[in-house]
Amino acid sequence: MTLNLAAYHFVPIEDPQALASRLQARAEAMALLGTALVAGEGVNLFLAGAPHNVEGFVSWLRNDPRFSGMRVKLSESESPPFAKLKVKVKPEIVSFRHQNASPLDVRAPSVAPATLARWISRGSDDEGRPLLLLDTRNREEVGYGTFAGAMTLPIDNFVDLPRALAARRDELAGKTVVGFCTGGIRCEKAALWMRAQGMDNVLQLDGGILGYFEEVGGMHYEGHCFVFDERVALDPELRPLAEAAA
Repeated sequence: MTLNLAAYHFVPIEDPQALASRLQARAEAMALLGTALVAGEGVNLFLAGAPHNVEGFVSWLRNDPRFSGMRVKLSESESPPFAKLKVKVKPEIVSFRHQNASPLDVRAPSVAPATLARWISRGSDDEGRPLLLLDTRNREEVGYGTFAGAMTLPIDNFVDLPRALAARRDELAGKTVVGFCTGGIRCEKAALWMRAQGMDNVLQLDGGILGYFEEVGGMHYEGHCFVFDERVALDPELRPLAEAAA
């Protein structure tokens, strides 16, 4: 059995290359496969390996005070969904290329999965304001599944979100908007950018779809959640689509 790790953490990194080298050495020593992205704004990890090695890697990384509060999402698969290990230094841990979207200074307000499930059932937030779910992922991902009734955008890359959203901005007015993505990293940046544009009614789904699956299951969600590896997509019980089809 393989344990799969998905995690990101926004924190200032003064020397991304030095951290990347440390991550590479530790991941290799623990026979982990996958991708680790490092930037001045933090890290983004997708790794897989033997359970005790993955858990040991997380413990090792959390010993660094910068990552002591890092949240991780774990799931199982029959085999590693990655062919090799890649550790890269990037300008951003997820490419957005727009200003006013860095969570280093302040995070966008978030909503917990259980709270969102309650809001969806009601169709409004706790103050009675109409709810609008905004999918910040690309059209390929949306094709595998999304929340029922969510607003989706015709984009192929996250950097295109601002342009696509501009044409539909009026639909957000007067509503509580909850942005979501796979693990939370894109909707966190998107929510910050949107609020900087004057949309102060925007929240992010804490932990993304995978965090929602862990805490709530598939309530109000239709289909699977696409992931960027050989598992293809996960169902609400975090089971790989690729294995179900085998």
